[in-house]
Amino acid sequence: MDQRSDSENLSPFISDRVLVNGKVVPLTFTRDGKLLWNHNDRRCLNVEKEALGFTFEGSRIRVNVVVEKRDRILCFANMGGIGRQSFVFEPLSEESLTLWSQKLRDYIDSLGRPKRLLIFVNPFGGKKCATKIFVEDVRPCLEDADIQFTVIETKHQLHAKEVVKTLDLSKYDGIVCVSGDGILVEVINGLLEREDWSDAIKMPIGMVPAGTGNGMVKSLLDSAGEICSPSNAILAVIRGHTRSLDVATISQGKTRFFSVLMLAWGLIADIDIESEKYRWMGSARIDFYALQRITYLRHYNGRVSFVPAPGFEEYGEQTSYSGEPSCETSTSQQESLNIQQPGYLGSDVKLENMHWRTISGPFVSIWLHNVPWGSEDVLAAPNAMFSDGYLDLIIVKDIPKLSLLSLLSKMNDGSHVHCPHVMYLKVKAFVLEPGARIDDPMKEGIIDSDGELLARGNVTYKGNVKCYMAYDKLQITVDQGLATLFAPV
Repeated sequence: MDQRSDSENLSPFISDRVLVNGKVVPLTFTRDGKLLWNHNDRRCLNVEKEALGFTFEGSRIRVNVVVEKRDRILCFANMGGIGRQSFVFEPLSEESLTLWSQKLRDYIDSLGRPKRLLIFVNPFGGKKCATKIFVEDVRPCLEDADIQFTVIETKHQLHAKEVVKTLDLSKYDGIVCVSGDGILVEVINGLLEREDWSDAIKMPIGMVPAGTGNGMVKSLLDSAGEICSPSNAILAVIRGHTRSLDVATISQGKTRFFSVLMLAWGLIADIDIESEKYRWMGSARIDFYALQRITYLRHYNGRVSFVPAPGFEEYGEQTSYSGEPSCETSTSQQESLNIQQPGYLGSDVKLENMHWRTISGPFVSIWLHNVPWGSEDVLAAPNAMFSDGYLDLIIVKDIPKLSLLSLLSKMNDGSHVHCPHVMYLKVKAFVLEPGARIDDPMKEGIIDSDGELLARGNVTYKGNVKCYMAYDKLQITVDQGLATLFAPV
């Protein structure tokens, strides 16, 4: 046996002869993490990308790997249709077995992969398939990777947030949401409402698509050229790579809501929230209700003010910061405030020292996005980045109905932002002053953040969900890279 090792380098090098399917063959483990062997033909396995984990079975070592289903060879592929296989070999001596076991463990440990995960499963989201996805796609991979996990099925809205606010985070290396984007938002808000928020928000969070929209996990996987699938998503968690994520603080008086996906007012918010009554249709409810809203198009009075990113200063007219929003809260909103624990209060950036611009309505739609994809088939903000410190702002004012229908049909590839009726820019801070509908001043609109009903005006959408804020002036600031997500390489 030829062994070359470096005590300061956890990526070992071993070359040995082992048993594979009853045949003695040479097996090499290289310093860059590849297993090489000859068995009928030459094989190569990239441990970091392909190996979920190792199982030690007496004198044999089983390497649990992911493979493309249509391929019979062991090779990783950027496909949604992946499966699990194993490669088993048997060292020829006890000394060799001990050495292989130690070196393989050391290499996996050097990759910084999570060993303990808390998993939220939302059985009510989307088409109610989260439990099935967990059982068939997530759990088998975690077991092959020898990752310990605790599963919590969410029972009601804000359940995940309640758990996270009091959770002993030292017991876990990450939190995984088998759900749509809503549970992720609850987890982020729960972490930031803790007294130890500055440490808590460093906890990596993973997403597995099991909801209606799945915009965040779609954005993560698409950024690496991977298909948005549960298998690819859980592999990103297992590999343990992370990336930073901007967090937007939406404030109104003393009320705070932390957003990681988007904020909408006007057409997009109306479609997202009012289509809830058609939730039984799954994601088709969005297209169905969009046609209704285009047919009976609404225009809203109001004003937006913003601090443009460099290169976008020509949008709007110059103005000055008008001060932090404050308004009277309803009894239910005040009760919500009273139960909030001390936590993060938002960015301390001096807004009055920044260069502000403003645009007045009427508006058809105001849409702010933190990541590129709003859902699996809506590339809302093609230039959005995860941690650039800016939000992408999409404004639509006056637009013919046929042009609007054409615009919405282009959202699947992001080309809608090139429409002449669209203003598309990046902003560092933002103030929304929502108004009433042009056609009926007695009726106001909806403000939607990350799929949650943030605020609702007079004589508008009626539902049982409590609003976080009043339908009034609100402010948004961005904290660059505040949160951490599990992400593909």
